[in-house]
Amino acid sequence: MEVTRTKLAEGVYLTYLPARKFKTSLLSAQFVCPIRRETASAYALLPSVLRRGTVRYPDLGALSVRLDGLYGARIDYTVRKKGESQCVGFVASLIDDSFAPGGERLLEPVAELLGELICDPVTEGGRFVPSYFESEKTNLIDAIRSLINDKRDYADARLLQEMCAGEPYGISRLGSEEEAQRLQARKLYAQYGELIASSRLELFYSGGAELARVEQALQAAFATLPRENVQELVPTLPHTARQTPRSVTERLDVTQGKLGLGFTCASRDDTALLMGNTLFGGSSNSKLFLNVREKLSLCYFASSVYHRAKGIITVSSGIEFDKFQAAYDEILAQLAAVREGRLDDWELEGARSVLLNAYASMGDSQAKLENFFLGQAATGQEETPELLAQAVRDVTAERIFEAMETVSLDTVYFLEGKETQA
Repeated sequence: MEVTRTKLAEGVYLTYLPARKFKTSLLSAQFVCPIRRETASAYALLPSVLRRGTVRYPDLGALSVRLDGLYGARIDYTVRKKGESQCVGFVASLIDDSFAPGGERLLEPVAELLGELICDPVTEGGRFVPSYFESEKTNLIDAIRSLINDKRDYADARLLQEMCAGEPYGISRLGSEEEAQRLQARKLYAQYGELIASSRLELFYSGGAELARVEQALQAAFATLPRENVQELVPTLPHTARQTPRSVTERLDVTQGKLGLGFTCASRDDTALLMGNTLFGGSSNSKLFLNVREKLSLCYFASSVYHRAKGIITVSSGIEFDKFQAAYDEILAQLAAVREGRLDDWELEGARSVLLNAYASMGDSQAKLENFFLGQAATGQEETPELLAQAVRDVTAERIFEAMETVSLDTVYFLEGKETQA
């Protein structure tokens, strides 16, 4: 895949992903800043408030009319966490010019509207419109509270919070309810000014327009963007392993236990660890899925994720309360099997195939490409999917086993029912 990255202004970068096979174009503008407990909720709230209106289009109705006039273009706000950075902004989807009626150009007006949402929001008395602020603040608090409704996601988040307590990686992309409750309209407007002046802006384009035209459209759209003391990206620091694993038990009104295990990885051979995790629990052909779930029926689900930026592996599983010890022991036994190379040939090649297919399929989705390259930009990585795929092809079994030997248990999180005996 041809990828071009250019600097448009101080702290403003464009990742250009030419693609003529789609009928749509994608345009994304994302501010990347360190995720901090004291600002996470404020920055999570900002894009939803900005999306409520601009000076020219001061409410959702006016914005909708304008987007309808651009043949149903969409602009959605986004809040993501990549490594230890928070990424907030907008993603626009529009008809590619080659499919627009009469050859009409849509890139420029959509880019202009994107710039207005960020640089020229509607205000009232030197702050965001109070009704917009209060409405979106309520929505943010509801979203934070609703995280507990999906117990699997909740347990996964709690494992990271406990494992990475005191580290930015443990902070939710939405921040906390306590911080959200304290947000005030006037202070949020000041924080908005700080964000757009000092944070790196990452722009992404996927579609059929030429690079020079995309650069010109975006430079015009963000000509008034303030650029003062732009922060450098903060590297994500590897998690320091504990000498003794930490155990945390939480009780809620649940009928199924959630067992989460967090492991640190001392190796920096990312490709070997990625392959090792895929063998361990990263696919439907993994040790955890085939043995702990299918063969032994110890879990309703069991999978693992390699957090490359942080150098950790986390396991997520759903179990009966009384099967805690059996599931715990078997999960560790399957990790030992990977470490020791107790694998069939089909397992190794199957894991390789899973990763290669994942990289190959990225080119079939503009949203996946944008999300991937945002993660690369936010964490200071430069590899393309093709380069990562080649690394997977080249990694040897010996490297995998050597890397997995450095994996050690750090944190055990167990979510059990309120009536369960300790």
